[in-house]
Amino acid sequence: AAGGAGQEKQLAPTLLSFFIYNPKLGPKEGEEEKKILFYHPNEVEKNEKIRNVGLCEAIVQFTRTFSPTKPAKSLHTQKNRQFFHEPEENFWMVMVVRNPIIEKHKDGKPVYEYQEEELLDKVYSSVLQQCYSMYKLFNGTFRRAMEDGGVKILKERLEKFFHRYLQTLHLQSCDLLDVFCGISFFPLDKMTYLKIQSFINRMEESLNIVKYTAFLYNDQLIWSGLEQDDMRILYKYLTTSLFPRHMEPELAGRDSPIRAEMPGNLQHYGRFLTGPLNLNDPEAKCRFPKIFVNTDDTYEELHLIVYKAMSAAVCFMIDASIPPTLEFCRKLDSIVGPQLTVLASDICEQYNINKRISGAEKEPQFKFIYFNHMNLAEKSTIHMRKTSSVSLASVHPDLMKILGDINSDFSRVDEDEEIIVKAMSDYWVVGKKSDQRELYVILNQKNANLIEVNEEVKKLCATQFNNIFFLD
Repeated sequence: AAGGAGQEKQLAPTLLSFFIYNPKLGPKEGEEEKKILFYHPNEVEKNEKIRNVGLCEAIVQFTRTFSPTKPAKSLHTQKNRQFFHEPEENFWMVMVVRNPIIEKHKDGKPVYEYQEEELLDKVYSSVLQQCYSMYKLFNGTFRRAMEDGGVKILKERLEKFFHRYLQTLHLQSCDLLDVFCGISFFPLDKMTYLKIQSFINRMEESLNIVKYTAFLYNDQLIWSGLEQDDMRILYKYLTTSLFPRHMEPELAGRDSPIRAEMPGNLQHYGRFLTGPLNLNDPEAKCRFPKIFVNTDDTYEELHLIVYKAMSAAVCFMIDASIPPTLEFCRKLDSIVGPQLTVLASDICEQYNINKRISGAEKEPQFKFIYFNHMNLAEKSTIHMRKTSSVSLASVHPDLMKILGDINSDFSRVDEDEEIIVKAMSDYWVVGKKSDQRELYVILNQKNANLIEVNEEVKKLCATQFNNIFFLD
């Protein structure tokens, strides 16, 4: 963070600790340590771990007396904020985040001022819930681990997963998008959509062990056979973790050697993002990540095969009881590769035509975030999601905070409403909630008044969301 006037330094919020415990595992005195299933940072002294877990237990129990069904979600203190989440009965996850600090120098000594009101509860509670969802996607539920091999297995899985995952939490850049955890959909014309639909049907037929398929282009979703909640967390994994690790220029395929061993020398750019690196290597390992979906009812364990050609990526999910062989991978490569390559260039062409028709985009006077609770569709012109794992907002953090505040207001009531805020430095922020949809607009208009701002937002709704009904 930049140092300002008089040697002021801003320190961003950071993760102080993260732990998971189950009060039922160590009910007796002297057995408190047994409750703790995971604790980060691990080097903390044993008694302090026990003390911190005990404190959280006490807070949760204490708040239960006031609202038995909804215990505490967060605790605000001067230096930090604690977030509690009970994803499964008696399993508690706690995340402690240090408040942002302004460091000043007084008489040559540093003085720390904690910013107690900066962190938005809803944002960080959502981040904590996603920690669980992401763990569950790759490991299944806590309860299932207990059934598989008791506390020992659960501790191993938690350690293995969170040791890596916690390093990817960028707490300083969390905002409203973390609350929505939405999916960005790729805009398509009907014809191309039908081509993709028929491609998926053909693939599922010829690769008959495929249970579910998802199709993405340019990191945006086009089609998915998974349940919404499973797709939303898989989408987050693909776009913030898997795809950024395999970033390459769209046409890198040109430089790769043409595959002479293919019949008719059909050049294609397909490759596996998970699984075997080189199909010609007879020793190639066909190991795919396992994911768990529909954990509430059928509880399915699947292999996740991600296959990409140019900007198009397909996820094939097959039952985990069937080990994919090298032969299967080669078959998939030979069937999917050429067709996906053709499809990817079709989509690209169509996309460019549509872009030309809609005309060159001028830098508009406004930026917006749109979210639809029904299909989890999210659209933001505020974020440039170009770096791995960090989505950078292109507006001032104070404005992002106002968006978060408006969102918190919206979630308190069920009715549709609109909120208009005049922010510092000539910005107007407008929030609209209408029929399970939310729209947030930031306008930069110096001398505008309320009526003009309202007109601008109406214009925006007409151009950007012409087929979506927003109450006026």
